[in-house]
Amino acid sequence: MTKEVIFTNAQVVTPQGTIFGTVVVRDEEIVTIDEGKSNVGSTCECESSLVRDVQRDYLLPGLIEMHTDHLETQFQPRPGVLWPSSFAALVAHDTQVVGSGITTVLDSICCGQLNEGKMRHTLLDMSISAIRDARKKNILRADHQLHLRCEICDPHVMEMFEPYVDEENLRLVSLMDHTPGQRQFCDYSKYREYYKCLDWSDEEFQTLVTQLKSEQESNAAKNRAMILAMCHRRNIPIASHDDTTLEHVEEAVREGLTISEFPTTMEAAREARKEGLGIVMGAPNVVRGGSHSGNVSARDLAAEGLLDILSSDYVPASLLHGAFMLNETLNIPLHEALATVTSNPARLLKLDDRGELVEGKRADIVRVTSIESVPVVRTVWRGGKRLL
Repeated sequence: MTKEVIFTNAQVVTPQGTIFGTVVVRDEEIVTIDEGKSNVGSTCECESSLVRDVQRDYLLPGLIEMHTDHLETQFQPRPGVLWPSSFAALVAHDTQVVGSGITTVLDSICCGQLNEGKMRHTLLDMSISAIRDARKKNILRADHQLHLRCEICDPHVMEMFEPYVDEENLRLVSLMDHTPGQRQFCDYSKYREYYKCLDWSDEEFQTLVTQLKSEQESNAAKNRAMILAMCHRRNIPIASHDDTTLEHVEEAVREGLTISEFPTTMEAAREARKEGLGIVMGAPNVVRGGSHSGNVSARDLAAEGLLDILSSDYVPASLLHGAFMLNETLNIPLHEALATVTSNPARLLKLDDRGELVEGKRADIVRVTSIESVPVVRTVWRGGKRLL
C-alpha cells in the first residue's frame, strides 16, 4: 500500500517563486503542490497518511552539495592525525551534512599529495572504502556521490585516480593546479601565507617552489590530457578550478569542461559566463562577506549575475545560510537564490530526478525556519523518508 505525507500551512519554494501552500508526497515522489492550506482530505487509498502542519515555515528542495572537503576533516581532524574508525568519521560527516539540509552530497576527495606526503593517498583510499561499505549497508542518510579533485601536477595523480575512475557513484572530476606561481597562487606570497603553519625558512620555501614548478612542467599537461580523455569517454562532467585569467577559461572551453569552480577574478568569471560555463563559488565567501584568500567576492559576482552554484567547501552549514544571504543582502528572489544550492547543481551534474519541488520529482524536502535572519533546519526528508 502507498504511504502519503501531506505538508501544509507552508511557504513552498517552487522554481517560479514562493507560495503559501501544500505539498503531497506519496512514497518517494512529490505528487501535488497546491496553493492554500490543505483541508486534510485525501483521495489516496493509503496504508497510512500523515498530515504535517509546518506552521508557515519554508519547504525547500533538499540541498545538493557538489564540493565539500568536510569529509577529510573528519578523517583527519588534526594535521597528521587519522581518526581510528573510518566508519565513525563518515557517519559523523553524514550527520552534519543532513543537519545542514543537504540530501545529496558529492564528497570531494583529493587525488594528489602536494605538501601532505603520503597522507592524501591514505585519505583517498580510506574515504572511498568507507563510502562503499556504508552504501552497501544502507547506513548513510544523505545520498553520497563522489567528486575527485585531481592535482594534475602531482607525479602520482594517475596512480591515485585510475583505480577509482569507474566508481559507480563518481559524479564529477575537477582539474586543479595549486603550484606556486599558478592560478590562485600567481602571487608567491599568497602560497606562503596559505601554508604559514608549516613555518618554512626562506631557503626551504625557495627549494620547495623550485621542486613544485619542476613537477608542474613535467606532469601538468600529460596528466591533464589523460584525465580529460578518461572522463570524456565515460561522460563524467569535468570542472576547472581557480580560473584566474581569460586563458584559463578559454582552455577549459576548448577541452569540453562545463563548470568553473571558484574563479578568482571578475575577469575570469565574466569570461566563464560568456562561454556558458557553470560558475561555482564558496558559500563561506558569501557568509563572511569575502574570500579568506583575497580572491573576488562571491557577493560581487552574484550582483553581476555571475554565480550559478554555491558550495559549502569547508563549512556544511554555510550552504543554506549563503543562499538565504543572497536573498537578504542582494535582494535576489529567494527561489533564485536557493536554485544555487538545488536545481542548478542538479542540472549541471545531470541529477534530473531532484533539486526542485515539482510534481514527479523525488521527495527530497527540507523544512526551514528563519530566526534572526539565520535559516534553521527543522526537518529533512529524502525520497519520502524522514532523516531528521
